[in-house]
Amino acid sequence: MRHGKKYRSISEKIDRSQSYSPEEAFKLIKEGKIAKFDESVEAHVRLGIDTKKGEQQVRGAVVLPHGVGKEKKIAVITSTKSKEAKSAGADIVGGEELIEKISSGKIGNFDVLVATPEMMPKLAKVAKILGPRGLMPSPKTETVTEKVEETVKMLKKGKISFKNDTSGIIHQVIGKLSFEEKKLEENYKAFIDAVQKAKPAGLKGKYMVSASICSTMGPGVKINL
Repeated sequence: MRHGKKYRSISEKIDRSQSYSPEEAFKLIKEGKIAKFDESVEAHVRLGIDTKKGEQQVRGAVVLPHGVGKEKKIAVITSTKSKEAKSAGADIVGGEELIEKISSGKIGNFDVLVATPEMMPKLAKVAKILGPRGLMPSPKTETVTEKVEETVKMLKKGKISFKNDTSGIIHQVIGKLSFEEKKLEENYKAFIDAVQKAKPAGLKGKYMVSASICSTMGPGVKINL
């Protein structure tokens, strides 16, 4: 892939063999703004896990202190907590009729799906639709809960869920390029702390192998762990 002149000029300022402090890394990516739109800032963490082993899968959730620069659309599937979900600001609230809509392909426009426990057996029929999109509720990401009102409010404030991909890497948006460097650093620290806490109990060897940050259109910058 051939990158543009601006990308290449920014990339030349980054020493690929070096890992930078968070302060240096965020300064570099902010200086390297390429797009006219407000790019997202992404963190990528490579883990020393065996992705073929179920017990080594890494999943977790954390409230980023400054959010990600976009309010999430929240859907709630419940038969008992509709009132609480609506009062907390959920964008879509429903029960079995919402599951039927998802089953028929009308998945709806939402970023996170929260479910109360009694709905989980009924959600099994749409797991193959929700799973690949990263929308299947899970106790590990605290999206299966009786505390619907609290959960929706926290998600609106900037709570994110993360999990490793098939290569053992976690990819996560942690803010916008327009954020102050300090806010990006604080969001990054909260995210890294949460990944550390999600370390599988029986894992041997190095857990977090490497980390990097980048903007949507910019080159990656290795960051010290």
